[in-house]
Amino acid sequence: MKKLTIWALILALLLTGCAPAGSTQTQSEWVPERTMELQFATQFQVDYYAGGYKLISLADGSKFLVVPEGCEVPENAPKDAVPLYQPVENIYLAATSAMCLFDALDRLNAITLSGSRAESWYIENARKAMEAGEILYAGKYSEPDYEMLLSHHCPLAVESMMIGHASDVKQKLEELGIVVLTDQSSMEEHPLGRTEWIKLYAALLNEEDRAQELFNEQAAYLDDALQGDAPQTTVAFFHISSSGYVVARKSGDYVTKMLELAGGKYVFSDLGDRETKTSTVNIEMEQFFAAAKDADCIIYNSTIGGEIYTVEELLEKSSLLAQFKAVQEGNVWCTQRNMYQETTQLGQMIQSFRKIFSGEAEGLNELPFLYRLQ
Repeated sequence: MKKLTIWALILALLLTGCAPAGSTQTQSEWVPERTMELQFATQFQVDYYAGGYKLISLADGSKFLVVPEGCEVPENAPKDAVPLYQPVENIYLAATSAMCLFDALDRLNAITLSGSRAESWYIENARKAMEAGEILYAGKYSEPDYEMLLSHHCPLAVESMMIGHASDVKQKLEELGIVVLTDQSSMEEHPLGRTEWIKLYAALLNEEDRAQELFNEQAAYLDDALQGDAPQTTVAFFHISSSGYVVARKSGDYVTKMLELAGGKYVFSDLGDRETKTSTVNIEMEQFFAAAKDADCIIYNSTIGGEIYTVEELLEKSSLLAQFKAVQEGNVWCTQRNMYQETTQLGQMIQSFRKIFSGEAEGLNELPFLYRLQ
């Protein structure tokens, strides 16, 4: 009878796939069966272990052990890894760039609390979920409603790099037993490295196959955009602030890299300090005029100052723009408001830029994420 009981216990452990609590395995035996394959992302790694355990390691040194449902943390697991127990749900999402990743995985149901209000979302499903009360506003990243997070049994706060400016908030969340995962996708060198962060969130939710499919779609758009000779179209990307300054993208940031991958040549070769985290630079109109007046194409960034639809509206911001080559030739485009919240679609964005730069968009007034000013 005793032997039967022991064998029954062993069988139960095998069926659940969990490592036994109180395992006597040595630390040296905690080795992964495989590591997630990544094409562009460099700021995270996911290792897979026997029993369904996953170890997520971020570039900042933080580690998270994803524990399968009904299982415990094995004794020989890394002691510096913070456990996250599946199913991972009731998430507080303060990193806006990650919302579209959950949406693409069809897993908005894992998010209960948001750091942005409904009207701030240009992701339709996210906005509708908030309007329906399925996702609740729980305060912005620097002022979360701690009582609300606790009342909804929030186990995980997904923060952007901005949490570095609110270290007291991070500390308070951790004191309350809420795990803080800082999304570091903005540190990725390659634009599609940002898109590939969908695989990290998929690891939390056991949606890896779907994430790979979605990422492959964007990689295919990129491959298509890279076909043939690069057009080398000169391009300016900017908006004009209410105070009259031109706000241009810093050279080498992910938007200018998308332009360059698409065959564009950004008009500023060395604008801004590449060591700082700011992505834009304020410049005087005279400096912008000198650099961009002969650009083949200009793209107005609507995500900050609001959308415009006509060249006349653009000229109301500065009459000097009437002298620009791109304005005179009708090659002026504007970004749609959802551009910066659609991290999952960066491959398609690059393809849209390529169509503009190569002349394929001649006669078209709209492309994914962009439209021509009339």
